[in-house]
Amino acid sequence: MSGVLTVLAIAIASNLDNAGVGIAYGVRKIHFSWWANLTISSISGLTTYIAGVTGSALTRYVPGSFAKILGAIVMMLVGIWVLLEPWREQRTQEKENANVVTQILRDPVYADFDKSSSISFKEALVLGVALSLNALAGGFDAGIVHIGVIWTAAAVALASAGLLELSAYIGEHYASRVFGKRATYIAGLLLFLVGVFQIW
Repeated sequence: MSGVLTVLAIAIASNLDNAGVGIAYGVRKIHFSWWANLTISSISGLTTYIAGVTGSALTRYVPGSFAKILGAIVMMLVGIWVLLEPWREQRTQEKENANVVTQILRDPVYADFDKSSSISFKEALVLGVALSLNALAGGFDAGIVHIGVIWTAAAVALASAGLLELSAYIGEHYASRVFGKRATYIAGLLLFLVGVFQIW
């Protein structure tokens, strides 16, 4: 798999949860400003960069072939973890002590803490952290295989902003819930496949 395709796959897979969030917000008329979107996408990009630098530093201490396999395994494991997320959420649905990140991923509307139907800067920070978790694996993998950490981080940030804005528009105007429900599965599958192709 070429470096460009890997970067694109990581950018999309890391941000498919954004599509689910955007659709949910669009359907429920919860609005976010351009700076809130910028905050969320910047956190995703920064998370990707930090994970990428960490992965790149790791290659100094382990053989290149082993590092590549390690990165692929991390991607596949995170993919499986994401695929199992709906099942985990169902098991914990009745628990009242779920952490903020889990609650936001379960129901994105929870991030609107003050119920104002708009996302404030503070709410954007929390939402950005919750949505950036998938980017950790992608950034780490990019650093390990040396495909360009900065480019990957930039692609993830752009995909984050674009998918959130587009999906919110779709949700508001077309009330499309189908993709929102399947976004988690698609993201997990993409992350897993990127890992598989890395090994091949």
